[in-house]
Amino acid sequence: MSDAIDIDRLSINTIRLLAADAVQKAKSGHPGTPMGAAPTAYMLWQRHLRYDPASPEWMNRDRFVLSVGHASMLLYALLHLAGVRESADRPGVTLDDIQHFRQAGSRCPGHPEYRTTSGVEATTGPLGQGLANSVGMAIASKWLAATYNRPEFTLFDFNVYSLCGDGDTMEGIGSEAASLAGHLRLSNLCWIYDSNRVTIEGHTDIAFSEDVAARFRAYGWNVTTVADANDLTALDRAYQEFLTTTDRPTLIVTHSHIAYGAPQLQDSPKAHGEPLGEAELRLTKEFFGFSPDRSFVVPDAVPKHFAAGIGARGAEAHGAWAKLRVGYSRAYPDLAGQVDAIENGTLPTGWDSGLTAFPPDAKGIATRDASGKALNALAQRIPWLLGGAADLAPSTKTNLTFEGAGTFEAPGSIGNDRGRNFHFGIREHAMVAAVSGMTLCGLRAFGASFLVFTDYARGAIRLSALMELPVIHVWTHDSIAVGEDGPTHQPIEQMLSLRAIPGMVVIRPADANETVEAYRVAMQLQRRPAAIICSRQALPTIDRTRFASAALLARGAYVLVDAPDGKPAVILIGTGSEVSLCLAAHAALAQTGIGARVVSMPSWELFEEQDQAWRDSVLPPSIGARVTVEAGSPIGWDRYAGPAGIVLAMRGFGMSAPIAVVAEHFGFTVGHVVDTAKQAIDRAEKQCTSE
Repeated sequence: MSDAIDIDRLSINTIRLLAADAVQKAKSGHPGTPMGAAPTAYMLWQRHLRYDPASPEWMNRDRFVLSVGHASMLLYALLHLAGVRESADRPGVTLDDIQHFRQAGSRCPGHPEYRTTSGVEATTGPLGQGLANSVGMAIASKWLAATYNRPEFTLFDFNVYSLCGDGDTMEGIGSEAASLAGHLRLSNLCWIYDSNRVTIEGHTDIAFSEDVAARFRAYGWNVTTVADANDLTALDRAYQEFLTTTDRPTLIVTHSHIAYGAPQLQDSPKAHGEPLGEAELRLTKEFFGFSPDRSFVVPDAVPKHFAAGIGARGAEAHGAWAKLRVGYSRAYPDLAGQVDAIENGTLPTGWDSGLTAFPPDAKGIATRDASGKALNALAQRIPWLLGGAADLAPSTKTNLTFEGAGTFEAPGSIGNDRGRNFHFGIREHAMVAAVSGMTLCGLRAFGASFLVFTDYARGAIRLSALMELPVIHVWTHDSIAVGEDGPTHQPIEQMLSLRAIPGMVVIRPADANETVEAYRVAMQLQRRPAAIICSRQALPTIDRTRFASAALLARGAYVLVDAPDGKPAVILIGTGSEVSLCLAAHAALAQTGIGARVVSMPSWELFEEQDQAWRDSVLPPSIGARVTVEAGSPIGWDRYAGPAGIVLAMRGFGMSAPIAVVAEHFGFTVGHVVDTAKQAIDRAEKQCTSE
């Protein structure tokens, strides 16, 4: 055996045993896949990945996404051995971190977490998510190259790799993402399918018998197979095939053995999600020629080998790119400024100067239409703002229509790689995850669909918040006002479920001008996603010379109009389309001598961030008579209604009928709001008397 093969094998076995030791010490985790897939990942990192461990944020680095996130110790071992840095004076993953795998304070959590561990490109674990993220990253690479590369200045050409397993290929999001990538012919995308034919319940033949390779060929992928994951020559050849394939994405199917080297547990489902056990681990170490009495062993030669491979190769590539960027900045200063802003997550000067106020209009426009106008105004001044819908752009109004916006497609008659409109197809889940992948590469990306269809994309929406990504989610057709489409398309609990996601900023604007302000807020978020909830139907454009400024949306809730004497008997709190209903009820109550305050509350999250003084000024504790009005779930509104208040909401599914009929049936009328306000006043008075 040659010295080169010896060091390769030693490095691979070190990865395997670091994973097995870490899982054993933690008494939980997944040792099997890291042990089986170690050669596959090693050959990619050491021979092909263009990545500088000393600068893991380098813009033109290749991306590696561990979609099979439960195999996290595989990635942590690679990050440690490759010497990936968190900063100049600290490694991204220390041996101590690995020894405290899955423990509080360790940079090695149970599944990879973006922002927690240097070198982790995306938070993964829910299977298939990383695959769809990688599609977004590959899109970003293509778009950045087409937009910013110039002759003699190839600033962007990074490839994207994602390691997946049997579970990833079973999940629906994986299929959605593969279909989209094949259609777009993303030749810079390589998925490595570690097929060990084992899941938690047993071997995959109990539930999964399709020909995955044939399915991917039908998607339009190049497919190549490595019969034995321990065959380093075959792995190298497969990666070379990807690098020379220029017209489609590549799937490398590698057949491996879960828990390779474990005498009793190799190929066993027991090795999937639990430690090997002390006795089996000792035997495994002996199999690989390591001392069974030592744990977390890293032979000195292994980090040196990585430093001479991925380390030296990455440093050279990064250095050459840095010199190229200096020349690019001199030749194309304006474009270079845009690249700087993308890298730093900043917005260009005057980014919101195209946002204009809408004049008062009793008929008004739908907030989805106002959303479309705001998006177009922003995108003309933020060249890296881009996105699309899940086959619903004509309805969500998210098409970018200005000259030069174009359509992102494989170059041809429909579009090209520079297009900023995306046709994600009827693939809501993959759309949201891909948009997150684009955002992970610095772009400001948005995705859109009907609010009710967030149910199809919940996992990816949640992960956009967990990763603290400034994704813009645009959800339209926001309530029972969808009307004739009926309860299948009328969202009830969906808005509540978005509000329940930690970190998500949900904004439901009341009119066109609040919609403009919603985008002004959303674009300035740097580590939080925003969900902008828009109406299908036209809403009156509120006269801001008579009522409070829409700019107060940034504070989450504000007094839109008060009682004439500033001493309201009741507070009406509304969001979205129900704010105009509250204004009409305010006028009707005034005719009966009852002074009311109307509060527009477009965002719970923004309101809760305000100081107590602001919150009390909007909702004085002394005023117990309150009515909240929102055509959605009642859950959560009691905190604003208070003990004497009344929550006017939906307590069941909607119905198929014209909007006016639906509103009348469920009590979203001026008369019912007025009657409910009077009830709230009575309740508050009785409560005050009883006290």
